[in-house]
Amino acid sequence: MKLPDGPTLPFFVQTLQLIADPLKFLDLCTQRYGDAFTLRLLGRNSPPVVFFSHPQAIQSIFTTSSDQFELGKVTDVFRPLTGSTSLIMLDGQQHQVMRGLLMPPLHGKQLPTYSRLIRDITTDAIADWQPGSSLPIRDYMSDISLQVILRVVFGLNVGDRYDRLKQLIEPFLNNITSPLNSIHFFWTPLQQDLGGWSPWGKFVRQRQQIDDLIYEQIAHRRTEPEGDDILSLLMSARDQMGQSLTDVQLRDQLITLLLLGHETTASALAWAFYWLHRQPLCLEKLTQELDSLGENPDPDAIAQLPYLTAVCKEALRVYPIALIAQPRQVKASVQIQGYELEPGAIAVPCIYLTHRRQDVYPEPDQFKPERFVHQQFSPYEYFPFGGGSRSCIGMALSLFEMKLVLATVLSRYQLAIDPNTSVQPWRRGITIVPSKACPMVVKTQRHVHSAREKVISY
Repeated sequence: MKLPDGPTLPFFVQTLQLIADPLKFLDLCTQRYGDAFTLRLLGRNSPPVVFFSHPQAIQSIFTTSSDQFELGKVTDVFRPLTGSTSLIMLDGQQHQVMRGLLMPPLHGKQLPTYSRLIRDITTDAIADWQPGSSLPIRDYMSDISLQVILRVVFGLNVGDRYDRLKQLIEPFLNNITSPLNSIHFFWTPLQQDLGGWSPWGKFVRQRQQIDDLIYEQIAHRRTEPEGDDILSLLMSARDQMGQSLTDVQLRDQLITLLLLGHETTASALAWAFYWLHRQPLCLEKLTQELDSLGENPDPDAIAQLPYLTAVCKEALRVYPIALIAQPRQVKASVQIQGYELEPGAIAVPCIYLTHRRQDVYPEPDQFKPERFVHQQFSPYEYFPFGGGSRSCIGMALSLFEMKLVLATVLSRYQLAIDPNTSVQPWRRGITIVPSKACPMVVKTQRHVHSAREKVISY
């Protein structure tokens, strides 16, 4: 097997480096070894884990027949979180069937039905902002994103069950996303329930409390008329054999959408606010574009705005919601970028490194939304939600939410960021968030009274 070079450090050192400071570690590896490099991450007898960032390699991975890869097995580290029937755990026919059931509620014509609720959640969350006040924008975006998940996805109305679940999720996420506790998911010998005081014991008890409320919500929704929320739509979905999803399957999909859709969207929004207020010209172009729609614009019109779309895409490029697309474990030998990977090897499309390629994105560290106005990138150069048959199922909803939240906030308030504030990328779970809560100051409250005809120069 011909593999690219990589670090020779023991597996546990490589794993710790990747967990503790993934951006630094990945940047260092690509500087030393180039477009592809091999890591050992999954134990003393770890199969080779090969990271790729060249668009041709990404294309090879995304277009290779799924029969040559096993995908669910690679995500086994998430099984304690998502359960065994989660979409990300499935392969082959099972994956196709589950993806087919999940796709309609999360895409296309269904998205506008969530727009009023997303805007109402955002408006309520920012209603108490006052000129002169300082606010942690990342915390607000996290709260908005969580409410969207609970109400749009879980179908929860504000009340006792909603409040209890909301209160449980934040400490649960804080627990599982800390670098120290993350190690437990990679090394199964550490997964020992030694009581509520032990790290794994605490995780198991927190998970059970959340599961109890999710199953309670599923039982409640089964007694109600069908709604427009995603849980209701999943309950009414049927496969080709006329079978509906079981309670366990519903739970696993809901917790997966929570884990993959909450922090990720919130961090993308926080970065978008940060970059916009670091680049006044970008902010001015966007506010002009938003103002041109007038009061209470149609959500479809917001979603189609070219510069708003470019801002969201560029925020997702600089710091993508996940550093890698779903890894593929080789079943039958494959050749990728001149390397031969034999069965057992793991191919990793690295989103972060591909998005930072100088040959594709000149000045890759700079926030330049105009890239996406003037150029269209291939799905092998730009893939913030992964690609191929394993692209993120919540991609359309996440982008739709980002656009509505940005438009709602920026149409109502003029914000500013302290020029002395230094924000660095910091790992939280599977995503990269601003190292601070990204404090911003409310300058004025804005009112758009009518549509304005403006020529916006890109």
